[in-house]
Amino acid sequence: MSPESIAWWVWPFVLFVVTFALGIVAVVGGLGGGTIFVPIVAGFFPFHLDFVRAAGLLVALSGALAAGPHLLRMNLADLRLALPIALVTSASAIVGARVGLALPTAPLHIALGVIIFGLLAVLIMAPAPTTAEAVPADALSRRLGIEGVYYEATLQRLVEWRVQRTWSGLVLFVFIGVMAGMFGIGAGWANVPVLNLVMGVPLKVAAGTSVLLLSVTDTAAAWVYLLEGAVLPLIVVPSVLGIMLGARVGVRLLDTAKPGTVRGVLVVVLCLSGVRSLLKGLAVWP
Repeated sequence: MSPESIAWWVWPFVLFVVTFALGIVAVVGGLGGGTIFVPIVAGFFPFHLDFVRAAGLLVALSGALAAGPHLLRMNLADLRLALPIALVTSASAIVGARVGLALPTAPLHIALGVIIFGLLAVLIMAPAPTTAEAVPADALSRRLGIEGVYYEATLQRLVEWRVQRTWSGLVLFVFIGVMAGMFGIGAGWANVPVLNLVMGVPLKVAAGTSVLLLSVTDTAAAWVYLLEGAVLPLIVVPSVLGIMLGARVGVRLLDTAKPGTVRGVLVVVLCLSGVRSLLKGLAVWP
């Protein structure tokens, strides 16, 4: 059955079902739904990539807005940690969105696949995540007061956390913002590894703060696509509804999930996204 033979109203319904599932995975992994939304919808739905990338940013933004308040109440997201990073990523995301709209799609798919597999390799080779001990704080994080406490349900106790290598993390987030706007996938796919592996933030707090960051970063990049006329309501509306409902389910799972489980979700989702992007860019599976 060809896409042309399917009634137009079927596609919004299928989009709603798919994005509901993506919303659950996105929050548990701290990815943002746009990370996997763009490769899947671009590959299996009859929509132009520009429309899909614009919708991907709005999908990630909607999921973040739905989950953010609850994550803040549970102390799984921290404003003091998110604000300086959001300032850096939002400014660079605008630049990335401009560049992404000017480039051909095939090189973007290939570059995205390579980047995702690089992050996947880092996650696999890194030590298993732990919540037992906080890292020593650096001078900048102490000046900004970036530290906190959250309740770890798997340990049944409060866990303190602090931040190290803040300057290195901010520099990396400049590149993350550019790539987020360029590929139209939000920034959750890279936020969590940098927060956890570079800055020493516990994995659950990194995942929760990543979701909060998306609400700022993706807003900046989405405006560029909106002004260029790349936002199609037929794609955006069912996708946003699905991702917001799925995100609320994902928040509940994040509260009780073990850190190793969250890490496993990240590895699986990044692997699937990377394979699909490479195949698309190389025209092996157009």
